[in-house]
Amino acid sequence: MSQELNNLTIAEAREGLSQKKFSSRELVEACFAEIHKREPELHAFLEPFFHTKHQAEEKEFNEGALSGIPFAIKDNILIKGQVASAGSKILENYKASYDATVTKKMWDAGALFIGRTNMDEFAMGSSTENSAYGPTKNPYDVSRVPGGSSGGSAAAVASGMCLGALGSDTGGSIRQPASFCGVVGLKPTYGAVSRLGLIAMASSLDVIGPITKTVEDAEILFNVIRGRDSFDSTTADSRITNKELGIKGLKIGVPKEYFGEGLHPEVKKVIESAIKKMEEAGAIIKEISLPHSKYALEVYYIIMPAEVSANLARFDGIRYGSSVATSYKLQATSLYDVYAKTRAEGFGHEVKRRVMLGTYTLSHGYYDAYYLKAQKVRRLIRDDFVKAFEEVDIIAGPTTPDVAFRFGEKANDPVSMYLSDIYTVAINLAGLPALSMPAGFVERDGKKLPVGLQLVGKWFEEDVILSIGKELEEIL
Repeated sequence: MSQELNNLTIAEAREGLSQKKFSSRELVEACFAEIHKREPELHAFLEPFFHTKHQAEEKEFNEGALSGIPFAIKDNILIKGQVASAGSKILENYKASYDATVTKKMWDAGALFIGRTNMDEFAMGSSTENSAYGPTKNPYDVSRVPGGSSGGSAAAVASGMCLGALGSDTGGSIRQPASFCGVVGLKPTYGAVSRLGLIAMASSLDVIGPITKTVEDAEILFNVIRGRDSFDSTTADSRITNKELGIKGLKIGVPKEYFGEGLHPEVKKVIESAIKKMEEAGAIIKEISLPHSKYALEVYYIIMPAEVSANLARFDGIRYGSSVATSYKLQATSLYDVYAKTRAEGFGHEVKRRVMLGTYTLSHGYYDAYYLKAQKVRRLIRDDFVKAFEEVDIIAGPTTPDVAFRFGEKANDPVSMYLSDIYTVAINLAGLPALSMPAGFVERDGKKLPVGLQLVGKWFEEDVILSIGKELEEIL
């Protein structure tokens, strides 16, 4: 029995614990058994927290929404007393001195943390190949990537090594790996969840959200972590609209720009089939246009590196990060030498690339030409969504243009890699909530690979896309 407990959903585990069908320790042990079995091959975790077994033994089930349930946490979200390296060598020895707001809320709700998951360094990547500690593999096909940057969290949930996980999403980093690994990923509205204790990548885009086995589980976890935080001025009051709309009579917008060149025909077929099923269930399907979406990727890759450059300036070996000043191999002769050698040694190629792009974008003479212009187009992208939502209740389309790709397939072509996020980055630029959920499979090389359907809602209307997602799970 205990070997099967790790395959339960959060809702099922909570019910079983409340009825004393099994204990929290049995639940945790089932997850660790799966970690021992699959972790050597998948490398979803940077560090399993084996001491959690003892915490589970002492844990008594209470009314907390997550009481006694084991979760994994992405390596850029702080857990007091644990290492949080953000997948980077420069922070390999950093131990968090406080809990992130989201982890504190989960603690208060009774959650147990069983490990920190692998990720692209400082969340920069779409494949988890950029982790300084080696890549994570896709549970459906270990020759393929799990997506990124929250690839470790998605792989851990998909393989049953935990019942749920937290990830972060700057341009698709929850939704894209959720799509590749056949799980559910929710990117909340910007400001719906506190970013205190999240190691920043791009502060106007970063959002923390759940990765789970079902939409109901995503809702349970989101309702725990959502809400205003006095320590994060970008958060807003938790506004639950209770608009639990059903599919019947729902107006669903389908952007024509998302079904053109670049979308793989097999993925297109799966998504169109899902939309057809929604129509058969009584939804009203309406083609819409998001005319400025074609600029989203370019805008994102100007704004994001600029914010990366500013946020990562602190990691210089003096204020933050491991320093070459203590290294016998890299003797520094001046303060500048400490800065330069620390960052050269501590940062990976993709991080350096984005820091250099961002620094260039913000430099004198180029700020107006690039950064300021990108912010103006960002507003136009947001206005497209405002106009679209005057006509429809939600927007539906593919999460990614194709299924999980093979290791190394895009590693030497950054632009090709960036295109993996072509349907997700506009959502971050506009600050909207979006849900990726499994819609079907595509067969490649004899293996079935998951395809994700993306549902986009109005600002702070997560409950709408979650209620639709729960109903959709029954018909897809």
